[in-house]
Amino acid sequence: MVLKETLLRHGYRFESDTDTEVIPKLAKFVYDRLSEGTSVNGEETQEVTFSQVVMEVMRQLEGAYALIFKSSHFPSELVACKCGSPLLLGVKDAAEPEMKMDQFINNDLLHDKRQGRPKEYFLASDGSAVVEHTKKVLVIEDNEIAHIKDGSLSIFKFDTAKARKIGGVPRPASVQRALSILEMEVEQIKKGKYDHYMQKEIHEQPDSLTTTMRGRLIRGGESKMKSVVLGGLKDHLRTIRRSRRIVFIGCGTSYNAALAARPIVEELSGVPVTMELASDLVDRQGPIYREDTAVFVSQSGETADTLQALEYAKSHGALCVGITNTVGSAIARGTHCGVHINAGCEIGVASTKAYTSQIAVMTMLALALGDDSISSRIRREAIIDDFFDLPSKVREVLKLDIEMKELANLLMEEQSLLIFGRGYNYATALEGALKVKEVALMHSEGILAGEMKHGPLALVDETLPIIVVATCDATFSKQQSVIQQLKARKGRLIVMCTKGDAPSLCSSGACRFIEVPHVEDCLQPIINIVPLQLLAYHLTVLRGYNVDQPRNLAKSVTTQ
Repeated sequence: MVLKETLLRHGYRFESDTDTEVIPKLAKFVYDRLSEGTSVNGEETQEVTFSQVVMEVMRQLEGAYALIFKSSHFPSELVACKCGSPLLLGVKDAAEPEMKMDQFINNDLLHDKRQGRPKEYFLASDGSAVVEHTKKVLVIEDNEIAHIKDGSLSIFKFDTAKARKIGGVPRPASVQRALSILEMEVEQIKKGKYDHYMQKEIHEQPDSLTTTMRGRLIRGGESKMKSVVLGGLKDHLRTIRRSRRIVFIGCGTSYNAALAARPIVEELSGVPVTMELASDLVDRQGPIYREDTAVFVSQSGETADTLQALEYAKSHGALCVGITNTVGSAIARGTHCGVHINAGCEIGVASTKAYTSQIAVMTMLALALGDDSISSRIRREAIIDDFFDLPSKVREVLKLDIEMKELANLLMEEQSLLIFGRGYNYATALEGALKVKEVALMHSEGILAGEMKHGPLALVDETLPIIVVATCDATFSKQQSVIQQLKARKGRLIVMCTKGDAPSLCSSGACRFIEVPHVEDCLQPIINIVPLQLLAYHLTVLRGYNVDQPRNLAKSVTTQ
């Protein structure tokens, strides 16, 4: 707003209320001042360079951004810069032999006119946008500037803090960077036989879970011991076990995944676990101690609120653990250790396979933390056994697709939907409701069943559809009671239960059932969310909305 007011005073006119429009107009203002022979800090200048203009703009900007500048004043140039938001540069040369990945980026390597080997450059916020063109990329770091001029690339590090202190633009330092290879295939970003990415990613979950578990679960062998190996955490497990507490930090779906894993982490580690929404932790400056372990959960690894919380936790000396789906992301680079969920590229805005893989990884974290306990050995081995059966059980649940489409047809005209869950499946209720509201644009609410009498019961009548998650676990008898109370008030019930339990839950035929296979209670949320994902998908299609790009939402929330 301050920058906008300054520009308005100098005669600039704005066509929108967006922050973004201020940036090119600020760049034009800076260029004009420099071209007149007087820079912003009052010094004479001979020649205005494009990077000089961009650095002066960066000096005055605050917050997160990823910017690419083109200008008619510099027709053969392009400048890119970033702070907070993700930005990567793809490099392609079809005529050049394979480049060694330990080579450094410099002008000779990236553009050698003498040998007639010009390069193609691709700038994007995510690897999935460039993988069909090239797998060779480098990640632009915060306050770095990539300047392409006449086909040659230069990278500079700009010290914004120093620039603000001296009130001008210091000489930037040249940077040498190594290329890396994208670990994804073009096929991963295509829909294949499916109509939408969300549909594809729901049906990919048996394979994504298999990939998440690959090489990490050990069953059998010479000692017949069943165990978990998490290479990224092996040097820090002892520290985590000795923590004062474990703090799970995330937003949206990632927060729900952590909530689903919280009980098993507490049970097997013996360490108190608390939950924090990243934005709320930063807003209230909640207490974080050196003896804490802070676990940051994010699909993209670039979530703005989670990154802010990471910086906050690091400044307080906590051990920071990252759980992401993106190798080389800001959270992966900024944490002390971590685990990649390896769910594969997720294109649809509504997260599906990343959610189930996140729960799987955090359950494996719990198993690794409890690995030194003899008393929990039988419990851990039972969970590991069910882990191996998990992909086939998810395939079994995916057969409910037609049934969920029929249910969606019944619910498509409704205005609201309530989902009751308890224990491990409170997270299932929250995540199911989130999926319905974000893609089907229907009001839905996930409610802890134990809180039913503290307000939500007033909403119950014969018209409001209510889903109750009542699969077989320690809270099953309590969920039976909830179902009876809702039936007594003529609730319109849809009950998710374990196969074979339907008669004991509702013998009168007044309920509709979604029957799912049984697994260990800590893995049941992975099974239970799949029908709700399918329901949300079919509701969206039937209501005529965009499945993969819901209204007002973005895949990676990189702004606040």
